[in-house]
Amino acid sequence: MPADSKLVCLDVSKEFTDKARGYWADGGVAGKIDLRLGPGLAALDAMIAGGEGPFDLAFIDADKSNYDGYYERVLRLLRPGGCVALDNMLWSGAVADPSVTDADTSALRALNAKIQADSRVDMALATVGDGVMLAVKR
Repeated sequence: MPADSKLVCLDVSKEFTDKARGYWADGGVAGKIDLRLGPGLAALDAMIAGGEGPFDLAFIDADKSNYDGYYERVLRLLRPGGCVALDNMLWSGAVADPSVTDADTSALRALNAKIQADSRVDMALATVGDGVMLAVKR
């Protein structure tokens, strides 16, 4: 990352982020990280309302049922050419199994279809691990 760049991190877990702070310090990047604790959707709404951005990259790995809400808000904050990466989009293959209908799987399945048809982005689904969707804002 360039010297004048920063990383904005949204998380609900003080316990996990307190642990991460040690790694950030060890890596010499603690001063580049702006951590915001609390619900992600509310934090993104505040960022939009506050005129933050544009951002180059967003990574979404949160509560799966709300992925679409994160996606829509992040698109508003990304610059054209910016990329959003969404983790777990294959959901251990469950998204391809129509008999699996729990809320998280259904939300991920619907978002996969939505992003594939979304004219606001160019997308690719990397089938590594549990699937990472990459969507570049047009």
